[in-house]
Amino acid sequence: MDAVREEPTQALFAWGANSYGQLGLGHKEDVLLPQAIKELPCSQKNITSITGGGGHSVIVTDTGELFLCGQNKDGQLGLGHTEDVEHFTLCISLSGCPVVQVACGWDFTIILAGNGQVLSCGSHSFGQLGVPHASGGNAVPQKIKTIQDKVVNVAAGLRHAVAVTENGSVFQWGVGMASQAKRAWQGQMVPAFWRAKEPCKVTETGKVFTWGRGDYGQLGWSGMLHEGESQDGKKSTEHCLKKQIIAPVAVPSLTGASEIACGSEHNLAIVGSQCFSWGWNEHGMCGNGTEANVCVPQPVGTLSSAKLLLIGCGAGHSMAYCHLPCFNFLP
Repeated sequence: MDAVREEPTQALFAWGANSYGQLGLGHKEDVLLPQAIKELPCSQKNITSITGGGGHSVIVTDTGELFLCGQNKDGQLGLGHTEDVEHFTLCISLSGCPVVQVACGWDFTIILAGNGQVLSCGSHSFGQLGVPHASGGNAVPQKIKTIQDKVVNVAAGLRHAVAVTENGSVFQWGVGMASQAKRAWQGQMVPAFWRAKEPCKVTETGKVFTWGRGDYGQLGWSGMLHEGESQDGKKSTEHCLKKQIIAPVAVPSLTGASEIACGSEHNLAIVGSQCFSWGWNEHGMCGNGTEANVCVPQPVGTLSSAKLLLIGCGAGHSMAYCHLPCFNFLP
């Protein structure tokens, strides 16, 4: 039997936590290996971005349509109701308002329209919608009227959001976590890109740096597992896992990465054309078929034959948009 190669086909995969249907697979069971989403209301060739929040997921297409699924108790899907949704569903209220970017917080969604306006929906318990009078939240996206300038980029954290305007202004709203961004270089010269006042190239070699908490392996390097010692002089993994890393450290296996996506304590990266995962894996969000945490970035085996185009993470779930090789078998 001979195989004839045809043009590659696109597919969106999802895996990990699925308590609210955020994987878009039509059920609410966790998935430990990447699974293709077969029922999408949009052409998979048209997907331009994927991202997730605490328990919801979002797709943006090249025509500016917005599709969402998952947890919706605060209206974060913008569908006009508060029922969870297990399949990606078009946000009809944004018809005629093309979307170019979306950022998801824990229980809210920030939407950047093509005209530079910013809209929000979901919980407003911490002021994260940026709408002064939305005391109970919004189940339909509402414009944030206090930003008058054209916005070119948006981002969201747990309970706060940020927007950057065309003229370089930065707006922030909601409640951010207390900053712990101390830098300890112990007498070493801080690299130029950390103290640059103008945009500059980060590194010549395309290295990826991580720092902060590492108790689930989310920093992606194993050196932290061997730094501490207990009182009897033996190496103590427990002690080291509780340490916070306050100086950026390079992750060798991620050199050359073209894209990084971060969940709450797990991450994805595209290196070459492969998908790598590491960190918290209690719900299988690292996609290796287990629930054991992954301390060093590892290729996601199920996607080894795919060419990665886009990646996205929610708090405990992962998504990847890929080119797949396509074969037809002749008798």
